[in-house]
Amino acid sequence: MKRAVAVFILILIIGLASSALASEATEGAETIGTKLPLWSVIPFVGILLSIALFPLLAPHFWHHHFPKVSAFWALVFALPFVLVFKGAALHEILHIYIVDYIPFIILLWALFTTAGGILVKGALRGTPIFNTVLLIIGTALASWVGTTGASMIMIRPVMRANLLRRHKAHTIVFFIFLISNIGGALTPLGDPPLFLGFLHGVPFFWTFRILPEMAFVSIALLALYFLFDTYHYRKDIKENPEIERAWPVEPIKVLGTYNLMFLAGIVGAVLMSGVWHSGKELNILGIEMPLQNAIRDLLLIVMGILSIVATPKKVREENEFSWFPIKEVAYLFAGIFMTIIPALAILRAGEHGALAFLMKAISKPWHYFWAAGGLSSFLDNAPTYLTFFNSALGEFYAGMAEKQSVTLLISEKVRFLAAISAGAVFMGANTYIGNAPNFMVRSIAEERGIKMPSFFGYMFKYSIPILIPLFVLVGIIFFRSA
Repeated sequence: MKRAVAVFILILIIGLASSALASEATEGAETIGTKLPLWSVIPFVGILLSIALFPLLAPHFWHHHFPKVSAFWALVFALPFVLVFKGAALHEILHIYIVDYIPFIILLWALFTTAGGILVKGALRGTPIFNTVLLIIGTALASWVGTTGASMIMIRPVMRANLLRRHKAHTIVFFIFLISNIGGALTPLGDPPLFLGFLHGVPFFWTFRILPEMAFVSIALLALYFLFDTYHYRKDIKENPEIERAWPVEPIKVLGTYNLMFLAGIVGAVLMSGVWHSGKELNILGIEMPLQNAIRDLLLIVMGILSIVATPKKVREENEFSWFPIKEVAYLFAGIFMTIIPALAILRAGEHGALAFLMKAISKPWHYFWAAGGLSSFLDNAPTYLTFFNSALGEFYAGMAEKQSVTLLISEKVRFLAAISAGAVFMGANTYIGNAPNFMVRSIAEERGIKMPSFFGYMFKYSIPILIPLFVLVGIIFFRSA
């Protein structure tokens, strides 16, 4: 692991050279997406296939060497990228790490740390009704503390409730569907794409416009889950009739509730960075970062440290808390963020890039729903949302000021914005990497001994047969007309 860390640090150190080429780099970075061929995403595909196949084909190797695999694919892309595009490439690499990756990991770490200090004990009985109620609570919570926050709060109580059951992987999968993704659709606090929309002029409560779509998908999934879980619960009872008598009987008790204060501090810091515009920027290795974003990240670190200091070690031990899941996410997403650069750059290039055929074909709300959603299943859904958001503005209100064009988009073409928003949020559930908490929830579950489906197993056993038909219905019912 130390070698993998050294590789990524080396990449950032090399980036120091870009400060001498700052103006050239910035100018060149704007045109990279028009020059990159589609095959430049091969390293990104390589890291995805590694995540999918190594745990199945070489689990021992993967467990001990996944940071090196991540670093390998990062370098396969980074080295030729820098050789060809020089300062512009260094600028792109530094930009995605300083502006996107580091804040991403800081937020995940802060939420993971504070939620890990909240211990729920007592009569948590993993019956179909009780499990469904937990999923409803988490889904409702996700829009207000974020999908990552809700996932980190709810995953341990859900696992503890199902401790005595043999069949429980399906519960974690539906947890990812609902709490880690679809539940975050109602406010900009729920999911990063919606927060970006808020920053670009979409009113805070506008996202309640997609409540019908969210309610349709959520109710359908909760009903399906209850049927799934009832079937598996009966199998569990048949295999072990003692389960029902072995459930804990002591009253439910919550320890570490002061971590809710730190969690509120995290949510407040994120909201602050969106509503307060200081007008000042920090220059970090030639990359401009708004002052409010730097203050936000500092506050997140402070909240995490306060949680560590305030929470007794015994509480975290009883919660079976460990740092491995966040380390795994940090290492793997360090490689993913590097290799995702060409895909995002090509998307930003729009009709001037290698995906011009896709961008030109998008003209109806359901096109935007599937394009934004399909790409968000594998790419970072925040920049994907922003790409199609800007594409819609350019298609309908070219040359108009953003504030005015966003107002008109909301009043005249509301189905287009709803389609982009729903697609980016909902379809993050299609894969383990579609949204940040997906992979972390899977990692926490596997660390507790729950045998989770593989990358492709998740898709072919669950997301494709369950989610895709639901999303087809959403497209037909809600987005067939403008």
